[in-house]
Amino acid sequence: MYSIKRRHFMQGAAVTPFILNAPFAFAADGERPDFTVAVAALPATLEPARELSNVGTRVTYSIFDTLIRRDFLGSPDGGGSELKPHLATSWERKSPSELIVTLRQGVKFHNGDELTAEDVAYTFRDGRLRGEKAQIPGGKAYFSILSDVKAVDKYTVRFTTRVPDVLLEQRLASWCAWIVSKRAYEEMGFEGYSRAPVATGPYKVVSHNQSDATVLEAFDDYFLGKPTAKRVTFRAVPELAARVAGLVSGEFDLITNIPPDQEAVVGAYQDIDVRSVVLANSHVLVFDTRDPVLADKRVRQALASAIDRQKLVDTLWLGSAKVPASHNYPEYGQMYVEGRKLPYDPERSKALLKEAGYNGQKITYRTQAGYYTNALEAAQILIEMWKAVGINAELQVVEGAALRGPGSQVFNWSNSTRLPDPLGALWVAWGPAGEIQTAGIWEAASAKAFDDAGRALEAEIDPAKRKELFVKMLDQWEEEAPGTILYQPSEAYAIKRSISWRPTTFYFMDLRPDNLRFAQS
Repeated sequence: MYSIKRRHFMQGAAVTPFILNAPFAFAADGERPDFTVAVAALPATLEPARELSNVGTRVTYSIFDTLIRRDFLGSPDGGGSELKPHLATSWERKSPSELIVTLRQGVKFHNGDELTAEDVAYTFRDGRLRGEKAQIPGGKAYFSILSDVKAVDKYTVRFTTRVPDVLLEQRLASWCAWIVSKRAYEEMGFEGYSRAPVATGPYKVVSHNQSDATVLEAFDDYFLGKPTAKRVTFRAVPELAARVAGLVSGEFDLITNIPPDQEAVVGAYQDIDVRSVVLANSHVLVFDTRDPVLADKRVRQALASAIDRQKLVDTLWLGSAKVPASHNYPEYGQMYVEGRKLPYDPERSKALLKEAGYNGQKITYRTQAGYYTNALEAAQILIEMWKAVGINAELQVVEGAALRGPGSQVFNWSNSTRLPDPLGALWVAWGPAGEIQTAGIWEAASAKAFDDAGRALEAEIDPAKRKELFVKMLDQWEEEAPGTILYQPSEAYAIKRSISWRPTTFYFMDLRPDNLRFAQS
């Protein structure tokens, strides 16, 4: 029934297991290698809270640090959630609304300045991440809960939230929480800092060109020790075949976005290893509730229930991806809701369309061909699934802003579980501060019950009541159907077998000294 375009570009030798005989060590200063990563795309900006994208955080994770570090690699699957000291040595709850953070002394920014509490307070100031006039509106979804951030002394910061917040420590270890240099930001200005930021991370910026490469060099005063690579280059190589050819020839050390049907081919080279992980990220569809056809939620529900997600996983991902239990993930711990599942019921879709009076109006689905792995192939299958229940669906392959431009009824997107809690995924993405509601794509009247439950969840600290509110949010999101989940994708990287490096369940690419090692020659 389903026809997809497959990629075949080279043959390799027999697949061999990942075996290392050479020891790993920090190379002497003059012997440290350069490390080149070929990626499908590069971010437009390096301001970490401005570029909250898959392609952006992959790069900025090596430039910036957070106060608290989430230990992803503490779990074998790369999805650990334990919090550890990082730029902060300790933190203490004074109340459900107040957190005192003690900074590590002697940490240096790339410009030689010492990190102080003033830099931390500046990072979270109203004008950057909070308030109606924030320079980075996306930051409001994470830190609008703050009422005040104050430098108590040189190495102590007080965070105060407007309501009790059980997730503040997790927020400080996650998205938008990367610490910036106050002096550099003020001297360079918003746009200048976005092009060449000054931070505390293991690598500092040499140059950035979105269409070509981002070049970083080792920051040897890094507080966790000297970086193991002398220079790191993220090179934009949109074509998979070109990325693979460059890895095989030795031009690249690591490449991203290996499709599942090519993992065995690429990994067959004896000096190349493919390392993959199921992401804490779901590929989703967005339904524009303002559209005359999609304004009826029964049509949106029909689109959602017509999707055989397991067929997508088996066909496109060869079983390496996962169908989640709605916008509801086991890493939520006690907040995880057992027994839920995403609907697949073609007969229900047909009945809903009939009830809605749908009579064949065209519904256009837009996707970008190369931004997400398997995006185009998934789109081709989705169109056929929708046609099978009587939906007059049309596929449009577009670039950039056209994805959500005029005439876009359905488009693809992704939602990361940025915090191991509903407030760090469902709420951040789909709540009133998220980009779908702020763009008006999910209209306020339809979202009201969802928003009411989410605001209550933000302020609730009782675990049982929090879970009840989460169930209400899930029920409302599925009932109003401003979108639907497809699957959690896997992400595969191909890397020189002699290099020790582990991926995480986020697109963060951790190149710190404890995760990037080179075999001694």
